[in-house]
Amino acid sequence: MKLDKEEQEILEAYDEGKLKLRSPSDKERKEISSFATETFQKNKRITIRLYEHDLRGIQKKALEKGIPYQTLISSMIHQYIEGDLVEA
Repeated sequence: MKLDKEEQEILEAYDEGKLKLRSPSDKERKEISSFATETFQKNKRITIRLYEHDLRGIQKKALEKGIPYQTLISSMIHQYIEGDLVEA
C-alpha cells in the first residue's frame, strides 16, 4: 500500500517512539464501530454483463482462492478503486 506524505510521517514517528498510543473512549469506540459498519456494509446490488469466457476465468480464479466468484469480483472492483489494482 502506498502511503502519502502525512501517513509516512505518522508511521516514522510511531517507529521512532515519538507517538504515545491510548485506548479510545467508549464514545470513540462506538463512532469507530459505526464508521466500520457503514464502510463494509454491502448495500447495493448491480447487474453486469460479462463475456462468458471472462466469467469462466473469474470463476476459475475464485475456485483456486477458495472464495465465491462474486466476492472476487467485488474485491477486484474495490482494489481498483483504491488504486491497488492497476491496468497493465
